[in-house]
Amino acid sequence: MSPKTRQITQSSKLAGVRYDVRGPILQEAERLERGGEQILKLNIGNPAPFGFEAPPEIVEALRSALPHAQGYTDSRGILPAREAVASHYATLGVANVSPDDVYLGNGVSELISLVLQALVSRGDEILVPAPDYPLWTAQVTLQGGRAVHYPCDEANGWMPNLAEIEALVTPQTKGIVLINPNNPTGAVYSPELVRGFAALAERHGLVLMADEIYDRILYDGATHEHAALHVTETLCLTFSGLSKAQRVAGYRAGWVIASGDRELAADFLEGLTLLANMRMCSNAPAQYAIPVALEIESSIDALCAPGGRLLEQRNVAHRLLTEIPGVSCELPGGAMYLFPRLDPERYPIADDQAFVIDLLRATRVLVTNGRGFNLPTPDHLRFVTLPEVTVLEEAIGRIAEYLDTVRVH
Repeated sequence: MSPKTRQITQSSKLAGVRYDVRGPILQEAERLERGGEQILKLNIGNPAPFGFEAPPEIVEALRSALPHAQGYTDSRGILPAREAVASHYATLGVANVSPDDVYLGNGVSELISLVLQALVSRGDEILVPAPDYPLWTAQVTLQGGRAVHYPCDEANGWMPNLAEIEALVTPQTKGIVLINPNNPTGAVYSPELVRGFAALAERHGLVLMADEIYDRILYDGATHEHAALHVTETLCLTFSGLSKAQRVAGYRAGWVIASGDRELAADFLEGLTLLANMRMCSNAPAQYAIPVALEIESSIDALCAPGGRLLEQRNVAHRLLTEIPGVSCELPGGAMYLFPRLDPERYPIADDQAFVIDLLRATRVLVTNGRGFNLPTPDHLRFVTLPEVTVLEEAIGRIAEYLDTVRVH
């Protein structure tokens, strides 16, 4: 083969890396849109397209910052923003966190990538929930590691079993991921369970990575327990940001804080700082929104309370889905998703990605397949509950009609 005809192929590092949330299903939706079709999108947790606007104080902070945010910042982020994050967690009771322990990033997604690049060597294992936010599994795989999935029990409100998790620990295990509230299930873990995760990590010297981006989106009196409150003898990394609670996903304003035993993790943190330096810095104007966002009274609480949009939409979508014969769904205590199960005896689905594409073509409703979240069985779908009630009624009504045509009666 001559150089002119040699194919240019993707890196072998991408073998086994998946991110179905923006994969073939979305590509099919975009093809239909190019053909003039209108798609009802219940696939991605992006608040802005559904009329959720950011607090005006946050928008004004970014606007005001533009004239003096034209250059690079410190690679970890501007000091006032890191001070605000450290102070926020100190108020929550997390001990001994300073601005030097805070790294700002282009959303939590970039910080997951940086952390796993700095942490994972070839052959290392990271314990990840199943189902999970798929970026965790994808990034572990991309770094040459192995994501070992611990099951979450749907029959027990999607709660994991600590004894089952501990049985998965091997000499190659380097860290454990805790997503609370969980995406895609919306499960909110009890303080006892969170303390159990912390104790497990400390017993085995694992890095506890707590993805807490939905910590303010809670329903029915649910409370969120911060993992960092319970870790002193190993490293805890807490990920959060403004994307969900403050509805500014496009600003890409996230952070990770290091707490617990940082002396034990000095070499890793040196590597994380190196990677932060290599990307120069995160989006500078959005960094100036962080102190304001953490200072003002958040309107997210009202949205999740009785009479609030998020709670009403969750309730309506859950009711409509569970009224469909053969569809069940645990009621989520947090986040902005539903993760319903289609009874395999009534819906014998072999390939859930193909099923969701067929559903999209028939109904023009876009959802995500459960195996896209590293669930081992093809019997779940993920729905976003951000659309207004009228849109949810229309979308789920179309889905109900379609399921009636494929259901085994």
